[in-house]
Amino acid sequence: MEDINTIYYNNFGIAFQWKRCAVKDFKKIQLVFRGTGLLLTSNELMVFSKNIDKSLNSNCSCIDCMEYKTCKSILVEAPNQQTTFAMTYTEIKDIQDLVKGTLFQMGLNKILNDNTIK
Repeated sequence: MEDINTIYYNNFGIAFQWKRCAVKDFKKIQLVFRGTGLLLTSNELMVFSKNIDKSLNSNCSCIDCMEYKTCKSILVEAPNQQTTFAMTYTEIKDIQDLVKGTLFQMGLNKILNDNTIK
């Protein structure tokens, strides 16, 4: 854990940035959840957030279903269109919290860093 700067985490996953990495990956965010790791730019993270919201809004009937905790019927498109995640309603709510919490924390950090006395 000494090699990373944690941005946000919940019971489903973690978002962080590597302290030491290739220059091309320096500002990317590593999102790790459910045995999967995604290395994303902040723009890709925003796209992922929108995809999550879109999937939740189009699958609202899952809330009424008796199997919403175990049925992986919600498909969430990753920022790259070749990858899609099958998730339960509970998992999608957890990934939504992870992504939105990460975006919030990154925005807060930017505001705090921009307002420091130089």
